[in-house]
Amino acid sequence: MNQKVLNILFIGDIVGSPGLELTETVLKSYLQKYQVDICIANGENLVDGKGIDEKTAEKVFGLGINVLTGGNHLWDNWHTRKLLSTSRTILRPLNYPSENPGNGFIVFDLGEKGKVGILNLQGRVYMQPIDCPFKKADWAVEKILEQTKIIFVDFHAEATAEKVALGWHLDGRVTALVGTHTHIQTADARILPRGTAYITDVGMTGPYDSVIGLKKEIALRRFIHQTPFKYEMASHDVRMCGVYVQADAETGKALKIESFVFPAF
Repeated sequence: MNQKVLNILFIGDIVGSPGLELTETVLKSYLQKYQVDICIANGENLVDGKGIDEKTAEKVFGLGINVLTGGNHLWDNWHTRKLLSTSRTILRPLNYPSENPGNGFIVFDLGEKGKVGILNLQGRVYMQPIDCPFKKADWAVEKILEQTKIIFVDFHAEATAEKVALGWHLDGRVTALVGTHTHIQTADARILPRGTAYITDVGMTGPYDSVIGLKKEIALRRFIHQTPFKYEMASHDVRMCGVYVQADAETGKALKIESFVFPAF
């Protein structure tokens, strides 16, 4: 009997119009290359680096992306709050206080291909002191397992150690855990001993002639003067970062993980 597999594509933090324009140009080729069954992207920076609005969300979903995950910058755009309260396929980190709008996970139905759970969490080290991502993950994973064994986690966190720790904590219980937020792709994509695909950070889909998306001169002023300066997005040397994960549809274990950058450095 042939092994049934599910092909998952995740696109790292899409930053503003430069990142979205490149995604429009090249995403289709990656969907075809990996014969993708479900495509997920982190969209917390879609509108000039700050949140998501309805127009941009419609454009993204029209490209073949099925679910958008988020992070702390979702809250920088007031239009995002309305979207979070009305859209099931735009997620915010589950471990924010429950009074906030939105959902932290979804079980996405692919029909004959089965179902995929997508879970969005946020770290606490050097970030907001929100609810514990480890305990929220435990709760959410048990809920999702009632419907499917395939679970994909976007852990939006600053500290490498916190991401690594959650990877070990969930090894064997989720299909994949990928890190977002720091915008620099790490070289540690691998499958952990119990079958969970892992990478500390997927990287940014946006302008790399920058400081993680921000114009270099603005970032330098912030660091040197230690005072606020208006956020201005960079626009050059745009690249798309992502990971491909192949999962065993029966067991939920990861079979492959492959990171990519286009164009390569």
